[in-house]
Amino acid sequence: METHLSSKTKQIIISPDHPFVIIGERINPTRRKALMESLARGDFSIALDDARKQVATGAHVLDVNAGVPGADEPKLLEGLARALTQEVDAPLCFDSANPAALEAALAAYEGKALINSTTGEEKMMNTVLPLTAKYHAAVIGVVTDDSGVPATPEARLAVARKIVQRAADYGMSPEDVVIDCLALTVSADSLAGRVTLDSLQLIRQELGVNLSLGASNVSFGLPDRVAINAAYLALGIARGMTAAITDPTIPELATTIRACDLLMGRDEYAMRWIKAYRAARKAKA
Repeated sequence: METHLSSKTKQIIISPDHPFVIIGERINPTRRKALMESLARGDFSIALDDARKQVATGAHVLDVNAGVPGADEPKLLEGLARALTQEVDAPLCFDSANPAALEAALAAYEGKALINSTTGEEKMMNTVLPLTAKYHAAVIGVVTDDSGVPATPEARLAVARKIVQRAADYGMSPEDVVIDCLALTVSADSLAGRVTLDSLQLIRQELGVNLSLGASNVSFGLPDRVAINAAYLALGIARGMTAAITDPTIPELATTIRACDLLMGRDEYAMRWIKAYRAARKAKA
């Protein structure tokens, strides 16, 4: 099962047989005042700097959110997409709940994008999936629906199956649906992490699709979040997760992912592990 994404010059494959795909999360103005203010002015300098840093530290795809209150989001997301395409070669993941913004960015994008995201809610599927099919993109499907967040892995599987089947109705293949099993904070529910991990394994076994998480959500509200997030990434990868929206500029997370790739046979002769180790030593010298 291979999900192909591309920019004008680069292709990325999300698959259990390829290195884990990091979707860089930093181009998002939520809780980032300086980025929000710069985007509101139409200034992309902070976003472009974030893009360069994330690609340099291992991001394969960049999540792009232009949700600035009061701004013209379609114009802003389109402009940001064009600017990022000129700056880096990583494929883009358009992160918006605004259909007009998604369409503006997708129409301007030269490549195969990822959309973040749809859910199993009827309104969302009927809005996002036609856009995904029209622009030959791929989409993240989050396993929640009109009934809310499913409490069990079996219920999350049912929502995932519904999203994949509805996508097929629009002519999309399962390869173009990446399922997000929904990471919720363990500070509010001590079993939330386990339910998501079990959901990853079950959905991978039953549907065979690629799997992603907004992995940092699991530690929200807790101290030492990096340690929790790194452990969760490792556990998720062991259960079949093939991509995650996370921050590659945090060394512990990038190192954990590289180690998982090495131990799961996705780094021939440990070449990427050794290269990263030498680069880190050189940077400290």
